[in-house]
Amino acid sequence: MRFSRRVFGRLAASSALTGTVLSGLERMALGQTANVAKRLLVFFTPNGTIHQYWRPTGEGTAFDFASGSILEPLQPHKSDILVCDGIDFKATANHEPGMRAMLTGNGTVAHIGGGASVDQFLASTFGGGSPFPSLELGVLTSAWGANSQTRMCYSAPGSYVPPDDDPASVHARLTEKLAPASSAPSTADTRRKKVLELVAAELDVLKPALGGAESQKIDAHLDAISQLQSTLSQSGLCGSIDNVPALNSQVNDNFPAVTSTQLDLLTTALACGMTRVASIQLSHTVGPPVFTWLGLAEGHHSLSHKGNEDVPGMLQYVAAERWFAEQFASLIQRLKATPDMEFGGSLFDTTLVVWAQEMGDGRLHDCVSVPFVLAGAPSIVDLGKYKLFGGAPHQKLLVSICHALGLDNMTFGDPSHGTGPLSGVLL
Repeated sequence: MRFSRRVFGRLAASSALTGTVLSGLERMALGQTANVAKRLLVFFTPNGTIHQYWRPTGEGTAFDFASGSILEPLQPHKSDILVCDGIDFKATANHEPGMRAMLTGNGTVAHIGGGASVDQFLASTFGGGSPFPSLELGVLTSAWGANSQTRMCYSAPGSYVPPDDDPASVHARLTEKLAPASSAPSTADTRRKKVLELVAAELDVLKPALGGAESQKIDAHLDAISQLQSTLSQSGLCGSIDNVPALNSQVNDNFPAVTSTQLDLLTTALACGMTRVASIQLSHTVGPPVFTWLGLAEGHHSLSHKGNEDVPGMLQYVAAERWFAEQFASLIQRLKATPDMEFGGSLFDTTLVVWAQEMGDGRLHDCVSVPFVLAGAPSIVDLGKYKLFGGAPHQKLLVSICHALGLDNMTFGDPSHGTGPLSGVLL
C-alpha cells in the first residue's frame, strides 16, 4: 500500500513540528514499519532439563510430542512454536555461569551489547518511548537476594536489573503510570489524535482511486485508526488496571497463584503500551520451590539431579517441568486472546516470545543442547517446527533475536564462537 506524497509530507511535518513519538500505525503511514516483531518477551524456567523427556519426536514440521513428555502441554500450540535443540553455551558450564551467559552471550564492555543482556540492549535501543523501557517480573526470586544465581537481566557486566516478584508492587507501578480517567488529555495524545485525524481524512480521499484489494486494505487501516482514536480518548491505551488478589508472594504454596497473576499483569502491560521489552522469571537457577500443588515434596533443584536409576524421581521432575510448559502455553493463549491496539492483530502476532533456560542436562551441570522454545511473531519466526542446530553457539540465537526486532548487528556478546544470526530461526 502506498500513501500520497501529500499524506506523507503532512504526517512527517506534523511529527517533526510536534516532536511526537509516532505509533506503529503512524510509522506505517510514513513507510517506517518493516516486517519485524514489535516486542520481546522472555520467559525463564530454571535448572535445565532431561533431554529424553524434553525432545519431540520427528523433525521439521513432522514432529510431535510423546505422551507424558515435558513439552506435551504445548500440543495445542504446535503450529505456534519453534522448538530449538542443539544450541550450546560455548566455554560455559554449571548453574551460575549459565545464568550469566544465557541472555548476555558472555559479553563484555568491548562487545556488541556492552555486557548487557539482550533484553536490556533492545530496551536501550527502542524502549525510551514507553513508560517502562523494560519490565522485569519474577516469581519467588527475592529470597536469596541479588546475585549471579538469581538474576538474568544485566544493564552492564555485574549490574543486575532485578525482577519484581510481588504482584501488588507490579500493579502499583503500572497503575502509577496511568493518567486518571477524568484528567485532561495529554499533549502527546492531543497531537496523536490530530495526526490520526489527518491520516484518516487523506485515506478517505485516496480510497475511491484504488482497486478492490487495495480499497479493502484502506478499510482495514481506517478501522485500525478508528480503534486507536477511541483508545486515545480513554486516557492513553488503558484507563485502569484491575486490582490483583491479596496473596503473600513469598510463600512457596502461592507459586501458581503468583505466576498466574504476574502473567496477567505482564499481558496487560504489553497491551496497554507500558513497555515493549519484558521478562518473567519463574524462580532462578538452583531454585528451591517445591511443587506441593502437584503433590511433590522435594525441591525442583533436587529433582533436577535424579539419575536414570531413579525413574520415580525423574518422573516427578518431569511433572514439574510439564507444569512450567503449561504456564508457557497459558502465556501463548493470553497473547493470542489480547488485541494489539497499537499495531493491529493480537499481541501474539507482534511479540517475539523466548522460553529460555540456563543449562542443558541439569544432572551433568553442562550448557550443552540448552533448550529454547520460541513463539509469537508468526510473520518473522519459522514456527511450527522442531529444529536441531548441531551445537551452534547461543550468541547466534541472540543475534537472531535482535534481527527479529529490526536491528542489524552481526554479533552479540562474545563473538569468538561465531557471528551472524542462527540460520533457520527467522523467515
